[in-house]
Amino acid sequence: MPVADKKAEAPKKFTPYEPAAGEEYMNEQQLEHFRQILLGWKQELMEEVDRTVRHLQEEANNYADPADRATQEEGFSLELRTRDRERKLLKKINETLDKIDEDDYGFCEACGVEIGIRRLEARPTATLCVDCKTLAELKEKQLGG
Repeated sequence: MPVADKKAEAPKKFTPYEPAAGEEYMNEQQLEHFRQILLGWKQELMEEVDRTVRHLQEEANNYADPADRATQEEGFSLELRTRDRERKLLKKINETLDKIDEDDYGFCEACGVEIGIRRLEARPTATLCVDCKTLAELKEKQLGG
């Protein structure tokens, strides 16, 4: 049975990018580095979707016992909620790939500064620098959102 509560984390299987001294931020090599990270992550998520579909088809039993049926339905519900979060993440990955194609990747949407290679490797879909993200989280906390 697939692990339904596994968080959709950024892939860990990549070699960190080491920029050369004086290398321009978000040059072709860096953009390609992030494109490959995002494509690999997307592939992992798509494979997980396929596994879930197969699991739901193969494990769908019509249990006579209501408790068994409820347990199975709860498990399926958890898997489907996880897949829904991953579907949203896939949309974000595709939007990020579009930004790379448009040469508009790696810069904060709020203030325009460089997000940074290490932050982007940790969260390739990041759209805000650390300072703006922290400020947004503080505002959200104050507004109770």
